[in-house]
Amino acid sequence: MNKNSVFLAISMALLMAGCTGGGQQTTTATDNAQEVKVQAVHSQTVDQEEVYTATIEPYTRNMISTFQATMRIEKIMVEVGDYVTAGQLLVQMEQASYLQAKLQLENLKVDYNRTESLFQTGGVSKQTVDQLKTQLDVTQETFDNLEKNTFLKSPVSGIVTQRNFDNGDLSGGQPILQVQQLNPLKVSFNIQENYFPQLKPQMQAAIRLDSYPDEEFEGRVRLVYPTIDPVSHTFTTEIVVNNNKMKIRPGMYARVSFNFGSVEHIVVPDVAVVRQEGVNDRYVYVLNTDNTVIYTKVTLGKRLGNLYEILSGLNEGDQVVVAGLTRLVDGAAVKVVQ
Repeated sequence: MNKNSVFLAISMALLMAGCTGGGQQTTTATDNAQEVKVQAVHSQTVDQEEVYTATIEPYTRNMISTFQATMRIEKIMVEVGDYVTAGQLLVQMEQASYLQAKLQLENLKVDYNRTESLFQTGGVSKQTVDQLKTQLDVTQETFDNLEKNTFLKSPVSGIVTQRNFDNGDLSGGQPILQVQQLNPLKVSFNIQENYFPQLKPQMQAAIRLDSYPDEEFEGRVRLVYPTIDPVSHTFTTEIVVNNNKMKIRPGMYARVSFNFGSVEHIVVPDVAVVRQEGVNDRYVYVLNTDNTVIYTKVTLGKRLGNLYEILSGLNEGDQVVVAGLTRLVDGAAVKVVQ
């Protein structure tokens, strides 16, 4: 075989190999397109009712104690579980210092009245009267404080929930009694920041308790905290619950419901939503015009049966993959089947 024949034979072989290779690449790309089913998303009216869990708390907790840590307790008038009213005497401390201060105050009042009478007749100067009046005022204030700390009264109407001492004990570093105000009660919890503009004081809330599954209690917003937590993107809300019948108790588990109206939001089948491993983000695969898919982050709202409310990430009419997601990746070529 001459040189020209050899060269021609090699050229033909390379050409055939090139043609064959190109054909295999085309076939491989088509064969690798994953079969998927898609569904166009749509919007629908979604009731914006939110339920939050929390624990019932007393409206106030009052610690009944005296400012003198070593005063002896003469008599405790109540027991745990007793209902008390505002201003009711709860504890009487030893009275030695109180009686001494009372006698000193009475003597000073007598001196002041006598001195003021002498001033009227010119017997003493105005300066002497003023000095004695100042001394009387200071002594009166000291006596009033001592009286409050000798006869301990309840600042609120409520129930005695704690007793830490007995008659005759020296009061130590903890309160003698604790009184909790149980009407009204309160509930505190966190709400998503998107509801911040809608939540106002006196807004009504429905409250359900595990202890009374067939009853619904009314609550109203008492306090909306003015700042948003930058980590959780929530804000604290405090609800006041009427407890006229005294059926509710602190520590009960509560579910608080708000109705924020209704809005038009996009919904997608729950099977289309993919959770990103390692984080709490949610994604869907959106079909592109060139038959590839785009891995798209979405913000979920509430679950509606077999649908999810979408707060952000999708537009009306977007087609999302609802079957064949197992091995999909961002930008993958797909073949849509019925």
